[in-house]
Amino acid sequence: MTVATPWRRHLFVLLAVTVIAAPLPLITPDAQEAVAVRVLIFALMAVGWNLMSGFGGMFNFGNAAFFGLGAYADAYLLVEHGISPWIAMIVGAILAAAFAALLGFLTFRYRVKGAYFALATFAFAEMLRLIAVNSDLVNRAVGYNIPLLTESSWWMLQFEAGDARYYWIGLALLVLSLLATIGYLRSRSGQFTIAIRDDETAAQSLGIDVLRYRLTTMALSAAITSIAGAFYAQYYLFVNPDLAFGPSQSIQSILPAVVGGVGTVWGPVIGALVLGPLSDITATVLRAPPEFLSLLAGRNGMDVILYAVLLIVIMILMPKGIYGTIRDRVRR
Repeated sequence: MTVATPWRRHLFVLLAVTVIAAPLPLITPDAQEAVAVRVLIFALMAVGWNLMSGFGGMFNFGNAAFFGLGAYADAYLLVEHGISPWIAMIVGAILAAAFAALLGFLTFRYRVKGAYFALATFAFAEMLRLIAVNSDLVNRAVGYNIPLLTESSWWMLQFEAGDARYYWIGLALLVLSLLATIGYLRSRSGQFTIAIRDDETAAQSLGIDVLRYRLTTMALSAAITSIAGAFYAQYYLFVNPDLAFGPSQSIQSILPAVVGGVGTVWGPVIGALVLGPLSDITATVLRAPPEFLSLLAGRNGMDVILYAVLLIVIMILMPKGIYGTIRDRVRR
């Protein structure tokens, strides 16, 4: 298990990765900035999902609920009240954590587990989407367009398109989320959470408060995911119910963790690095395909099919994800 690895090694790897990743905007083309930011958002979402579902053992198919709360908190407080996105990000994290604790209490109170828990999380995400669609408070289905500023502003978290500061802010948020994850897994609460995941009955017999530690894990997971939502809204300057609470956001939270390795610290990051640019690569290949793929040129939807095929190949060859499979082979 990843948490058996000395926590200092994780911190050293995190420091090394940060040092390597920080100067990338200075040496890569400006056109790649959007891809890099998308990778960071995917990684943030996956880190949040993995904490609850990978380490906590609570499969969540409604991560869009927490993502959307963060996105809407940012957009609503900024557009309606002129509040800084930094403050809105904190408000969104608190709101998402409280909602996750309520969701967890209701589901665990009535012993909703396994596939039924996954369906319950999906239902709550859909409930929030429908509320947003029909609520004048958040501008119904129209959503929010965040107004453009005439000049860059750190306080309002808005810069010119392609500005490297978006990348550095996203990288800082990802590093902080990984630090929070590593610290939590090293703590007493994190160890109890993993013990509950591995054997709930044995954990209860040892006197571990199962409900308490599950709710704590869900709250931290939701807070991390909501920060990804707030950063997404601020980067793309638009949010509506389908973008914020739609099933696609839940899927984009799950896929990087599954491809990289569920229940590992670095799996979500590796999965995001693979999936983030993959859609652009497949679209580029099919726009000007090599000769042996010339039959696919100009056919609508083929990039999505190729994307799906590549995912299937990865999962067949590496059933524990990229990081999980490589780790197990190195150990053997």
